[in-house]
Amino acid sequence: MSGSTIDYSQKASWYKIPDITKDVDTFYIYATEYIMSSFEEGAPEYASLDTAEMLEGAADEYLAHATAFADDTNVFVPLYRQAGMPRMYRSWQETGNVEDAISGMPYGDITAALDYYFENYNGGRPFIIAGHSQGSAMTTLVLKKYFAEHPDRYERMVAAYAIGYSVTRDELEAYPHLKFATGETDTGVIISYNTEGPKSVEANAKTAVLLPGAISINPLNWKLDDTYAPASENKGSLMRNEAGKYEICDVGADAQVLPERGVVLTHARMEPLDPEVAEIVTAFFGPDGRHDDDYSYYFNNIKENVAKRIAAYQADR
Repeated sequence: MSGSTIDYSQKASWYKIPDITKDVDTFYIYATEYIMSSFEEGAPEYASLDTAEMLEGAADEYLAHATAFADDTNVFVPLYRQAGMPRMYRSWQETGNVEDAISGMPYGDITAALDYYFENYNGGRPFIIAGHSQGSAMTTLVLKKYFAEHPDRYERMVAAYAIGYSVTRDELEAYPHLKFATGETDTGVIISYNTEGPKSVEANAKTAVLLPGAISINPLNWKLDDTYAPASENKGSLMRNEAGKYEICDVGADAQVLPERGVVLTHARMEPLDPEVAEIVTAFFGPDGRHDDDYSYYFNNIKENVAKRIAAYQADR
């Protein structure tokens, strides 16, 4: 792993620099999109900024995930040299989490992007930080380290959506400046959950995103206990249609927190996995992982929640 920090004064170092039309920003960190090409012989462990698969994935993830924040915030998306799947897998197997894979060059890139964002783009506005999967592992690392070093910036955080990776009780105890959400309108808090289907729960599957002591909040009723939220409380999932375009639909995505396991259980309908990626997905996320749909299943509920937390933050100021 080598290379100097990315120059974030260059527009080419960002996937998205929005026009400023809202009073709140979102800084969104995309998930692992350096996937299939990272398994090719001789492939580097970390993506370069011009890695085609990562750029295509970041563009798709913006539509599928980050647009949940676009109605109420100005969404910034930096590019960064993320870890490929083999590097993530090795970190998980050797250490029990992926922090070793992301704490070097990827973390350096993201913190450089944050510095440039706060110094040149933010303009003192309140902000949300959000991500998915590797992006949420990075979000959590940033919350623990970067914002401990920048408490003046942290004071303006409306919320952190670290969805699709674990936030644990041990982390909250070790970093007392971090607070986990307890409802649908508290601010300065972390919102996190991992979604699984029944087969993964029944198998007690070990997954790369589920750490011991993980906490999940229910994205339909915003409770931490096991109160069941039927699919009737789901305001719309964002899924691909037959033409390959995203549209709001109903896939029966209910939600129930299983506090002991630290996940959200769903019975949502699921399309069969693409055979090309099925083995990788199962190895990382279990026999019935719903990782790719953590945002998609609950898209409109997340979107509504963003607006509610912003309103609560503004009402307190």
